[in-house]
Amino acid sequence: MKIYCSGIGGIGLSAYAALEHARGHEVSGSDRAANETIRDLESQGIAVHLSQDGSHVPRDANLFVYSEAVPKDAPERKKAAEYGIRQLSYFGALGEASKSYKLIGVCGTHGKSSTTAMAARFLLQAGFDPTIIIGTKLGELNGRNWRLGKSDFFLAEACEYRRSFLFLEPSIILMTNCDGDHFDYYRDSADYKKAFVEFIRKLPDGGMLITHMADKDCKAVAESCGVRVVDADELPLPELKTPGLHMQKNGQLVLALASALGIDADVCREALSGYAGSWRRTEVVGTVLNSVTVIDDYGHHPLEVRSTLEAIRDAYAPRRIVCAFQPHTHNRTLALYNDFTTSFSACDALVLLPVYDARSDTESETVDLEKFAKDISTASKATVQTTASLDQASAALLDSVLQQGDVLVCMGAGSITNLARSIVSH
Repeated sequence: MKIYCSGIGGIGLSAYAALEHARGHEVSGSDRAANETIRDLESQGIAVHLSQDGSHVPRDANLFVYSEAVPKDAPERKKAAEYGIRQLSYFGALGEASKSYKLIGVCGTHGKSSTTAMAARFLLQAGFDPTIIIGTKLGELNGRNWRLGKSDFFLAEACEYRRSFLFLEPSIILMTNCDGDHFDYYRDSADYKKAFVEFIRKLPDGGMLITHMADKDCKAVAESCGVRVVDADELPLPELKTPGLHMQKNGQLVLALASALGIDADVCREALSGYAGSWRRTEVVGTVLNSVTVIDDYGHHPLEVRSTLEAIRDAYAPRRIVCAFQPHTHNRTLALYNDFTTSFSACDALVLLPVYDARSDTESETVDLEKFAKDISTASKATVQTTASLDQASAALLDSVLQQGDVLVCMGAGSITNLARSIVSH
């Protein structure tokens, strides 16, 4: 086929594009700006255009695949409609690409990428030769977010945003948790959990759900589905190189997967013991000011923020923890406002950046950043200051906030990754 991908630089669609190119399809695409992922796609022979005005959409394309960030009235989607090209969202296309496989889908509010990464490491070391699509980059995948395997196993993250995972046909599901997110789309927590029930009920006869039955939300969802459930909490916590109980809990799911696939637990434990994290998941990117360790992390939900900061505090004690946080979308920040204000108690100082407005077409309210800072300071007992940009945050950190021996955690799902990487080259 000839496939055109709009928003090809995103972590999900880039993996799909590369996978389909490796399968022999003719793939091209577009995005708003160049990044490391796009440069990697180009090195593989995929043409990427940095203009999305519609002029690059091939008239003879068989399939137009778009990122969720590309709205229906975007020029490229309108041009594809004009040409009569079949259109699918990224997850719609992923569903088609994986439908002939035994799909292992990893879902959950938090921990999807880390759990998928651990499962990938295990499946590779155990000789399963899986096809993989993951929302991060792995050393095990040569620094990439995809792999074309030769077996009938397909491992993929299953994202709940806009019920995207319902496009998938899983044989096995790993559910990390389901406490709630994306309330710009979901009406409430009940609607959110209903989506997970819908996804799990797609399992075929003989399929299974692997989850944490000690988690009240997971237990409630699992017991509503009428499927075979494997309780990962019955297994011991594995040893990992990356810190945090939340990471060990993710590892438990992979131990349970190994058992379900009939693989000796020692094989899985050995694979997990070498797991040292992945891109943007408690990733140590370097040092600054000779002795300050700089960590980049994707956490953007209150529970992720709290769990990650607590794990880093424990791992690096007694060093001072400084966090630079970029909230991700106004709607999420406001919907989970009170939880956010209490999530920073494990850090000593917080530099708060403006909200990364990833969904400006759907945002209905805006966050008062100064009030947010004051409320965090009161609830989390951390020193908080606001900044107006990444450059201003970098200057504040280097000039007045950071002290010798600190640990700096640059946290958020938006452009703050650029701060983590630029500050180490200072």
